Amino acid sequence: MSGKKKTTRQSSRTIALNKRARFDYFIEQSYEAGIALQGWEAKSLRNGSVQLKEGYVILKDGEAWLFGAHISPLASASTHVNPDPVRSRKLLLHRRELDKLLGAVERQGYTLVPLAMYWSKGRAKLEVGLAKGKKQHDKRISIKERDWKREKQRTLKRGTGP
Repeated sequence: MSGKKKTTRQSSRTIALNKRARFDYFIEQSYEAGIALQGWEAKSLRNGSVQLKEGYVILKDGEAWLFGAHISPLASASTHVNPDPVRSRKLLLHRRELDKLLGAVERQGYTLVPLAMYWSKGRAKLEVGLAKGKKQHDKRISIKERDWKREKQRTLKRGTGP
């Protein structure tokens, strides 16, 4: 008998990224949270029809909630289910993590933003970042650094010799 090796592809584990969050915020810490989903939402995640750009996380009544994230329903969804693509979804975090986040958000002026959604052991997970907003001049510095890195890579690729 030949044993089949399980191959895990890193790129296939990622469902959605929020690139805008890293541009608009300084990410201090990140947390992994589970998401309470309905059946049609899990199927849509497998299809990859998720948008986190407009999403944000709110702590309310000692629980974390994801608002504004758009999960498009599949065309083949059941007729007796009325899908709401932007409904609020409960995030599953440990009590200690929730307490730490609550203190940071209320007292220190931080905000919680969704960074990425991915699969972990067959379950959908959301990476939540504890973030502080960037000012306009901070964004300009980020753009300069990104352009400099890109130019440096081009120079190294071309070679420095004649």
